[in-house]
Amino acid sequence: MNRPWTADLGDGTYRNPVLNADWSDPDVVRVGGDDYYLTASSFGRAPGLPLLHSRDLVNWSLIGHALDTLEPAADFAVPRHDRGVWAPSIRHHAGRFWIFWGDPDHGIQQVNAEDVRGPWSAPHLVKGGQGLIDACPLWDEQTGEAYLVHAWAKSRSGIKNRLTGHRMSADGRELLDEGTTLVDGDLIPGWFTLEGPKVYRHEGEFWIFAPAGGVTTGWQGAFRAKEFTGPYEERVVLAQGRTGVNGPHQGGWVRTPAGEDWFLHFQERGAYGRVVHLQPMRWDEEGWPVLGDRGEPVAVHAKPVAPEQPVDAPAFADGFAGGRYGRQWQWTANPRPGWTVEHAGDGLRLACVRTSHAHDLRTLPNVLVQRLPAEEFTVEVSLALGSDVPGAKAGLAVLGDAFSWIGLERGEDGGVSLVHRYAEGVAEHERDAAPGRPAPDASATLRIEVSAGARCRFHADTGDGFRPSGQVFAAEPWRWVGALLGLFATAPAGTGPAGTAGFTAFHSPPGPG
Repeated sequence: MNRPWTADLGDGTYRNPVLNADWSDPDVVRVGGDDYYLTASSFGRAPGLPLLHSRDLVNWSLIGHALDTLEPAADFAVPRHDRGVWAPSIRHHAGRFWIFWGDPDHGIQQVNAEDVRGPWSAPHLVKGGQGLIDACPLWDEQTGEAYLVHAWAKSRSGIKNRLTGHRMSADGRELLDEGTTLVDGDLIPGWFTLEGPKVYRHEGEFWIFAPAGGVTTGWQGAFRAKEFTGPYEERVVLAQGRTGVNGPHQGGWVRTPAGEDWFLHFQERGAYGRVVHLQPMRWDEEGWPVLGDRGEPVAVHAKPVAPEQPVDAPAFADGFAGGRYGRQWQWTANPRPGWTVEHAGDGLRLACVRTSHAHDLRTLPNVLVQRLPAEEFTVEVSLALGSDVPGAKAGLAVLGDAFSWIGLERGEDGGVSLVHRYAEGVAEHERDAAPGRPAPDASATLRIEVSAGARCRFHADTGDGFRPSGQVFAAEPWRWVGALLGLFATAPAGTGPAGTAGFTAFHSPPGPG
């Protein structure tokens, strides 16, 4: 099963979430007829700035990334799990795609391209500084003016609950003023953690869609003004209400060729990260947007009016055709040459990278990761350890603030054992989750069954059938990033090549999950 979750119910309706994985802080744009493009936060992983495509806002595929490596490159040579690319905005202007984002430690950057599939420009720093996040541009087609709005991270700047606006050069490369406070959330009773702005022009007015109230329990706000600099009036347009969808907020508005309005936003779901919901949107008699079902999220709804599309979702399974990994995979830091080894057949060969930090997967840059694809699923992959170096190891991991992995390790006696290890969030060193057992052929098929609550049960087959290993492991997110599935191969510090580990047939097997 390639896609453990699909949103299209096949009867003209869809269910939420339309993207049931950690596509955090989504933004969307329609280009031409019915082509929709979505990007999302990618934090410290590379490649970054994922690019998803849809023709109906329900069925999505991952078509690439806009950011090969993060800048400054030296800062992202090691994992920065909760840093890097925060809350990007995607727009199409003057025949080009534009993506702006805020890096909380370095400032506001942008990339652009004529074709969404690239090549994309190198990152350009538009505004340097700390605490500058959630940047969104606006090119006003009526006046020819360009603007930029951003929020603030108090952890870096000491400022929060505030949206700042600038005039911007038409080429999107520089800001033309020192900035003006457009909305001060401290002046709105009950509003806090105002962030994630998306700015639009509609019916002659400036609109800012921005969430407040915090990631887990917040709400979606809308602000409007006749002038860019304000004054803005506000309204809550989406909140949890009587539903089970906590914190439905932060995302983008898009209008279809049929004239329908829709809003994509996230819901924070612990270890699963921030999943993406699609809400219908209309306008009330006072000209304010009404999202979902009278301001509350919908669970099932009629699909947008669009030509019929095949059921689709971002790929999960990977046969590693031609020895290459698919677009769904990212590294936990900027990649380096030699981490993968080319070969003629199918299957992925990872170099056993020498390191003195193999005891803590969270510190390794050479872990190949992808998002948890659903609330309940099973993943399976076959592994062969091709290293003769004592201490070399490779495996399949669930990686987050805590981690657990199962795989193979070469012993001092030359034999290979199946090992299962884990580390709690407060631990700096992994420990055994179960006793090791021999893997006589230096190979194993590894399996993780994930049930509700991101509870992970590990299994392995070393030639005598699948057997469970260790206790159930509850996956944990980082502060802003959901837990990840990972493949890795390491060897102890030293000199010279340390061999490889071969992974084949990463998939979800038939049966439960």
